[in-house]
Amino acid sequence: MSSQNSSDPNLNSNLDPNLDLDDTDLVPRRRFLTLAGAGLLTIGFGSLAEGVVGGLSEPLNQQVESLIFKPQQPVPEFSIGAIEPDKLIVNSFRGTPAIDPLAYRLTIGGEVNQPLSLNMQDLKNLPFVDMVIRHVCVEGWAAIVQWGGVRLRDLVAIAQPSAQAKYVYFYSADGYYESWDLGSAMHPQTLMAYQKNGQELTPEYGAPLRLASPVKLGYKLSKWVTKIELRSELGQRRGYWEDLGYEWYAGL
Repeated sequence: MSSQNSSDPNLNSNLDPNLDLDDTDLVPRRRFLTLAGAGLLTIGFGSLAEGVVGGLSEPLNQQVESLIFKPQQPVPEFSIGAIEPDKLIVNSFRGTPAIDPLAYRLTIGGEVNQPLSLNMQDLKNLPFVDMVIRHVCVEGWAAIVQWGGVRLRDLVAIAQPSAQAKYVYFYSADGYYESWDLGSAMHPQTLMAYQKNGQELTPEYGAPLRLASPVKLGYKLSKWVTKIELRSELGQRRGYWEDLGYEWYAGL
C-alpha cells in the first residue's frame, strides 16, 4: 500500500501498511530473482547482460523480473470466504489526509493525448471490476482482500497514452509518490479501487481512491491517489521507499 512513512524503513513501528510484502513462500522466489539478476552479469548471457549494463535508465531488477512477467495473464483469485478482514494492517506515520470526496479529482496526464480530470462519479460510471487477492507486505505479512474499482488500463486507454510512455507515476494526497513499469500498470487486475471487502473504501485504507494489484508488493500500492502521470523515462525520484533503498520493480 502506499503510505509512506518512516525515515527508517527498518523500524516496524514506522512502516506503513502500504509496505506490503511477500508471504513466506514468495520471499525465496524474489530473492532468487535478485540473485539471478546478478548472475546474468557474471555467467555471461551476452546480449542480455549488455542490455542490463547499458540500460541505465531502467533498474536492474526490472530487466530481470520483467523477463518472466506476463502482463496479460491473470493471477489466480480466492473465494469470498477466504477474505481475511482483520489482517490488512493500517499504519501511516504521516496520518490519514483529509480529502473531501465531493471535491476530489483524479488527474491523468504526462505522455498522453487526452489529459483527464475525473471526479468519483466519473470513475464509478466506468466498468466496475472486483477481485479477491492476496495483499503482500514487505514486512512479512499478507492478507486476502476483496478490492473493487476500475481497471487502471481502462483509465489509461481513455487518456490515450503516447507511444513513448513506458512508466506510470502515482502521487498521493499525503505526499507519497510511486512509479511503476507500464506493463504492470496495464495488468488486467491492477485497479484504482474505491471498495474494500464489498464496502466503500474508508479513509484509513486509502479512500477515496487507491491502487490495488496482485502483481506488486504493498509499498507500490499507493493510497489516496490524486494524480497519475505517464512518462517516457524514470526520474531520479522513483518512489518513497525505493529512494531509501527498497527494490523498484517489486513484482510478485
